Amino acid sequence: MPLHMTKIAFGAKSWDDLAGWYENSPNPKLLTTKYRPTRHAEMVGGSLFWILNHSLVARSPIICFSETGDGRWHIELEAKLIRVHQQRKRAHQGWRYLKEENAPADLAEGEDAGDVLPGKLAGKLERLGLI
Repeated sequence: MPLHMTKIAFGAKSWDDLAGWYENSPNPKLLTTKYRPTRHAEMVGGSLFWILNHSLVARSPIICFSETGDGRWHIELEAKLIRVHQQRKRAHQGWRYLKEENAPADLAEGEDAGDVLPGKLAGKLERLGLI
């Protein structure tokens, strides 16, 4: 069972912004980080889940981790964005691990997620049992 990671879609103000990062992206998409995750070997085959408006909204499969040569690390992702069922997630700096059993499920083919709800609103609706 692969391990996943979460990361804030910093700079993305909407779903369209996040999706736009992938539209003209080369294959694979590279993220650069100063530190390689300690559990990086467990994450190959897992996914990076994107946080937008305090919610997990999409994922990108992780291909591998590679050193850049200047002491930094690339996280190589498939150049595709897979929508998932929105799940509240508190913002954080950098990346965090996410176990398989805590990861949201992918949306089914043709299933509409609608707009990404702000975290506070999603939390209130979740407590009322509406999402």
